[in-house]
Amino acid sequence: MGRKVTLATCSLNQWALDFDGNLARILKSVEIAKSKGAKYRLGPELEICGYGCADHFYESDTLLHCFQVLKELLESPVTQGIICDVGMPIMHHNVRYNCRVIFLDKKILLIRPKMVLANYGNNREFRWFSPWNRARHVEEYFLPRMLQDTTGQETVPFGDGVLSTIDTCIGSEICAELWSSRSTHIDMGLDGVEIFTNSSASYHQLRKADHRVILVKSATTKSGGIYVYANQKGCDGDRLYYDGCAMIAINGDIVVQGKQFSLEDVDVVTATLDVEDVRSYRGEYCHPHVDYEYKPCHRVKVNFSLSDDQDIYFPSCEPIEWQFHTPEEEISLGPACWLWDYLRRSGQAGFFLPLSGGVDSSSTACIVYSMCQLVCEAVRNGNTQVLSDVQKVVTDITYRPKDPRELCGRLFTTCYMGSENSSEDTCTRAKELAAQIGSTHINLNIDFAVEGVLRIFSMVTGKLPLFRVNGGSTRENLALQNVQARIRMILAYLFAQLNLWATGKPGGLLVLGSANVDESLTGYFTKYDCSSADINPIGGISKADLKSFLQYCANRFQLTALDSVMAAPPTAELEPLSNGQVSQTDESDMGLTYSELSLIGRLRKISRCGPYSMFCKLIHTWKEALSPSEVATKVKRFFRMYSVNRHKMTTVTPAYHAENYSPDDNRFDLRPFLYNTLWSRQFRCIDSQVSKMEVENSTHLQGSSKKCLDL
Repeated sequence: MGRKVTLATCSLNQWALDFDGNLARILKSVEIAKSKGAKYRLGPELEICGYGCADHFYESDTLLHCFQVLKELLESPVTQGIICDVGMPIMHHNVRYNCRVIFLDKKILLIRPKMVLANYGNNREFRWFSPWNRARHVEEYFLPRMLQDTTGQETVPFGDGVLSTIDTCIGSEICAELWSSRSTHIDMGLDGVEIFTNSSASYHQLRKADHRVILVKSATTKSGGIYVYANQKGCDGDRLYYDGCAMIAINGDIVVQGKQFSLEDVDVVTATLDVEDVRSYRGEYCHPHVDYEYKPCHRVKVNFSLSDDQDIYFPSCEPIEWQFHTPEEEISLGPACWLWDYLRRSGQAGFFLPLSGGVDSSSTACIVYSMCQLVCEAVRNGNTQVLSDVQKVVTDITYRPKDPRELCGRLFTTCYMGSENSSEDTCTRAKELAAQIGSTHINLNIDFAVEGVLRIFSMVTGKLPLFRVNGGSTRENLALQNVQARIRMILAYLFAQLNLWATGKPGGLLVLGSANVDESLTGYFTKYDCSSADINPIGGISKADLKSFLQYCANRFQLTALDSVMAAPPTAELEPLSNGQVSQTDESDMGLTYSELSLIGRLRKISRCGPYSMFCKLIHTWKEALSPSEVATKVKRFFRMYSVNRHKMTTVTPAYHAENYSPDDNRFDLRPFLYNTLWSRQFRCIDSQVSKMEVENSTHLQGSSKKCLDL
């Protein structure tokens, strides 16, 4: 009787509704798993159709094509002799469920529906699916006729069941069930299930990977067992990037770590583990029937063994230390992989970026350069898919990228759009950075375009607006700034569409935006300016993290031009210069520093604070630097700017999601865009509390002064 089992899990770069591509990647993962001796293969959540189908889940076509792919999987010689666990939506009694379909040798063993749905942040699973809330209950599911012909089965088990093989017992979790306060693995473990599997579509956020690792380790620390975790990877067709991190753990130790960021479409990891180690662990630590209301799992018997009589010769996997990326590395890798997926799947020939020489646009440029580094590295390592993709992008089947700077020159065009309000410093910074990363760089002046637009306005109205420093009103000043910003957007799209055509090359370029998450919070950008783009790799990243990222790039890629970028104060350069120097800075315009904005953003979204709650928290956080009245002024200023400019988020460029305080109202931050900007009751509560604190402080000071006089 064998005791060692070899299990495989994977991360697949699936794409919503790409049924043929998804099928090919599933089959490749099964093939790799079998070549490594695995008898069980686990894949990511909803891998047949892709996790990001959204309202396409409502369409009967989506279900039909999923069953067609499942039929091909069942019939494929590749899937024979191994238990395959795949994900797809299924209608049962006219209710749609997010399911795992587990099959072996053309027979479906069990359809296991998801029991805990993710319905927070970017997740909207309750919109498309219902949870299976009948614990330990299994009923019959009538297979579609197309599958009955293949499997010879009319019905199969559907519900909360587990697989009982000859040598062990396997139970499924699906993504959010691991994160739940009542995770299903707890009761399964107490009933003798030895192998837990989790198929996930868990998207990347900065500093999130450690949470997954902690949950997987703790799941098997508490009650023993083997935990097999699979995850989606890549850009599924939306703002999210799924970062892989497939893993396998036993009794609280990670034994296998899959890649978190890579350009591999299929990443399979396996582990050989001794189930007797689980039994020994549980024999010492777990006593399931003490103070436990026992309700057994529904077991589906499977005449199949995961182990081998000769497995004594197989070495078991030993615990490893998980290798975490720093936040700076995550910014360098996650958005870069997301950009590569978007580029190769969009059919475009590269990227176009308005490069101002500031922190934000320089960060975007560095992410593109990091992408080029990853592409060259993948080609060097023999990744034929990446090589084929890059040859299609550059329309040259003989091309083989070797140098990131040379590749950057082919894929990336940067453009400094100067005006009479631009300084020589920003122009120099943009030019130097472009030279160091190798982008094709354009230097142009927008003054003629701006002058033309203003001349049209003057001909119609008979008036010409002036900047504030020249005697103009606030409205005139703002309008003149916006004209410059919007002209840059028009020129960005013009050059993105026609620049390659002008040089005799085919294709167009994707316009990249570079507005960070903190600016979006206050709406500190012009609607439909050059922050309007096709995609934005830094739209979910804070200014503080971007500065740290640039320091990382300066060291990692030897980009010395970034030193002057990081030293310069952030500025829009839309108002006239003063003696040739910048007189306008972002933080003075906003009345808040970027570090203050980052904290306010987290309080607003993550801590769910309104104006008064935020004030109550910040008077303690900022007590060493600001008085209560100064805190009140900043809080009120933020909420005024936030509510006045909230409408801008309805048109914001789709951005890489990296932070939970993202203000993206299209998918993530579901708040109104028309507010009563007076916030009368909210601000009145703040003012009342400030007055009360000032009176208490005054009384305290008077008491202290009296004591001094008495002495």
